[in-house]
Amino acid sequence: MTTAARDLVRRFGSPLYVYETDQVRQSLADLRAVLPEPAELYYSLKANPHPALARTLRLGGCGAEISSPGELRAAALAGWPGGRCLYTGPAKTPTEIDEALRFGVRRFSVESADDLRRVGTAATELGVRADCLIRVSGVLEGAAGIRMSGRATQFGVPLDELTRDLPSYLTVPGTRVVGAHFFPVSNTRDEESLTAEFLGSVRTAGRLRALGLPMELVDLGGGFGAPFATRAVRERYAGLRQALGDALDEHLPGWRAGRPAVAFESGRYLVADCGRLLATVVEVKRGEDKTHVLIDSGINHLAGMSGSGRLLRPVMEPFVERRDGTPGTASDPGPVTVAGPLCTPADVLGHQVRLGEVEAGDVLVVPNVGAYGMTAGLLAFLSRDLPVEVVLDGGAAVSATRVELRRTRIRSTSDDDQFQPDPATQGERT
Repeated sequence: MTTAARDLVRRFGSPLYVYETDQVRQSLADLRAVLPEPAELYYSLKANPHPALARTLRLGGCGAEISSPGELRAAALAGWPGGRCLYTGPAKTPTEIDEALRFGVRRFSVESADDLRRVGTAATELGVRADCLIRVSGVLEGAAGIRMSGRATQFGVPLDELTRDLPSYLTVPGTRVVGAHFFPVSNTRDEESLTAEFLGSVRTAGRLRALGLPMELVDLGGGFGAPFATRAVRERYAGLRQALGDALDEHLPGWRAGRPAVAFESGRYLVADCGRLLATVVEVKRGEDKTHVLIDSGINHLAGMSGSGRLLRPVMEPFVERRDGTPGTASDPGPVTVAGPLCTPADVLGHQVRLGEVEAGDVLVVPNVGAYGMTAGLLAFLSRDLPVEVVLDGGAAVSATRVELRRTRIRSTSDDDQFQPDPATQGERT
């Protein structure tokens, strides 16, 4: 049973993120139930790199999909070895590729011929070989919340370019091309659209294999949708397993025996509904035509990615736990604007939000924010402390931590840059 918000705020302070690992395990089971078998599953740490959530998914059999040195360190903290990591993303620098290879990462998704060569150069210098998936762009089938391909973007190799230049991708020193990577959409709650995207990717993978692209592994990406800041529930995708299995049988025969292996990735579907944000109402400002509910959390803690159009929405549906511990009343005096403490008119978490009766001291509970919550916010803006993050397992608190941003000295690689120590800035908060 979900622990009462007021009790958690009393114990750990406000604002507060709360994550429940029981729900992570349930989400993982739900996703596996709709995917064809056998299939590998990677957890995308960009959704939430909290080590307790990541560790739960590692113990559940997931690999780690990472796209930065920070995510590499988060994966290591959660216990993943390099051999269970897939390193993805555009504009990988030689330094980060080298760091990943030294950690033991051997599987990369590359987004261009130059990206492949950078991986190969780093691998050659270390005397190792990197197995690479070619991320394919230009596959477009259905509708989705976030479109990752189907037009000119920074992601992937255009399909026509790959088919034309395929031999050159297969002879880069330090690399071995082992398959294809697709990720055309993100956050697709409509089953028909998501299925169409996956089937299009499967057909393309079959075509590429016929053209000579080695196909030991096909990563079909993700796109599984989940609600954000509303009381909705995750999509179930009841028909996806059968449709995908049939398509794989037709276009990639041998997949049931692992030739090729099939993989998927997910972030938000696995952790979105494990998390809630608890914030305290500081003041209720009632004007002639609008009421503002001011809370102690804002876009620095939640919905910092609102510029993408996918996180901040008028349908935000928090609920209130009153100062006496009871739920908010059923009466509704009208919609309000929920705003945070930052010195900018942009610090609005929701317009036309229906909260019922609310007053200072009440606790506002924002559901379904375990994915793209705190770490997607404007963390350093106004230099406010970040929320404590509490992890519940079986309803009991097993972890309470806070991420802190600190200014640290950086050693220059040039003899010309010899700075005198400034005691005032050593360990200073940013």
